[in-house]
Amino acid sequence: MREGVSTMVLQGIRLQVVRRGAGTPLLLLHGGDGPQDHLPCFARLTERFDVIAPVHPGFAGSTIPEHFDGMDDLVYLYLDLMDALDLREVVLLGFSMGGWAAAEIAVRNTSRLSKLILIDAVGIKPGDRETRDIADIFGLPAPEVTKVMFHDPSKGANLAIMTDEQLAVMAGDRIAHAQYTWDPYMHNPKLRHRLHRIDVPTLLIWGESDRVVTVSYAEAYRAMIPGARLVVIPQAGHLPQLEQPDLFVEHVLSFAAP
Repeated sequence: MREGVSTMVLQGIRLQVVRRGAGTPLLLLHGGDGPQDHLPCFARLTERFDVIAPVHPGFAGSTIPEHFDGMDDLVYLYLDLMDALDLREVVLLGFSMGGWAAAEIAVRNTSRLSKLILIDAVGIKPGDRETRDIADIFGLPAPEVTKVMFHDPSKGANLAIMTDEQLAVMAGDRIAHAQYTWDPYMHNPKLRHRLHRIDVPTLLIWGESDRVVTVSYAEAYRAMIPGARLVVIPQAGHLPQLEQPDLFVEHVLSFAAP
């Protein structure tokens, strides 16, 4: 069991939650690469925030409730989580699919939020039906996925040195990722028409070399959220928190730290 992990039961759903640090609450929603609490940037954030990091059901060896079939299920689960913990003035931060979840939460209810941070988030489709706005990470061969994900592909996972247990967890994560994001692929067609409802300060953080969702995609996202700002991190792809952790933390702290 990882440090600081507890299990909560919300509406009959068993939810693993990592909670570390002290200060302003920061609700951290991970992306398809799974929980982030093993990364150095996570430890840095706990020095300034009370970081609450739930594990999406289906990830890290957990199970998906039978009635879960899409992103809405995560969104309402985390609205319930904030209510159950009575969190107030929350900094809501999400990576990739977690950024999509964060945006969906914010268009529904910002009463518990103080700020919103989206990191290389998916969730919208700015182009027409013929435009590939989001790379098909489920259809590409693994080496190609690494190339679109990373500025430096050598930082991707090395499957050859992973244990059978690690490979099994990765396979389970991939299944859960697809279940939440597959249909329609990585977006909600209605979200772009609801983003105007976000009424808290919003920052988008993007890797300059991201080829899953490019910087032009980020610019379209930013334009749909009133008053939102975009910062681009050089020499980073879809996971700037991994490739450029110091710059990533610097941007989060300058925007959200008390």
